[in-house]
Amino acid sequence: MNTILVCLDTSTSSPRVLAEAKKLAQILKFSVSLFHVIEPVASYVPVDASMDVIVTSPPLLDDDQLAIAKKRLGDLAVPLQSAGLEVSVDVVIGMAVDEIIERSRTLHADYVVLGSHGHGALFHLFSGSVVNGVLKRSPVPVIVVPVRD
Repeated sequence: MNTILVCLDTSTSSPRVLAEAKKLAQILKFSVSLFHVIEPVASYVPVDASMDVIVTSPPLLDDDQLAIAKKRLGDLAVPLQSAGLEVSVDVVIGMAVDEIIERSRTLHADYVVLGSHGHGALFHLFSGSVVNGVLKRSPVPVIVVPVRD
């Protein structure tokens, strides 16, 4: 079955991204896979350390916190299911861009849909942009929904 991978950060912008994904899925008669990535937190690295010693530590999450994140996505899935769409939900821990690209490949997704908060250049200089990373590496078309609070 054809699938749209919808990547959500479960913020207040998620309903806008979902609304656009829902319209697309209904027009194309595709299933929807809601996906959320919890990114690990970088460990402390001394200022004079070389890049090869930077490591990431696993996030301080337990199974309950993962279950809470899955429940949030499940709640977001209800309006799509009520509209007759087939919806799956998954939450993983990892680097957002890598996980989104991998999930799009394993699902054989036809489209990736995600939101862009429209942060400025300085923000992206220090934190990067998931949207830019996905756009550069995605094997399938990416639909970016502008979401500004």
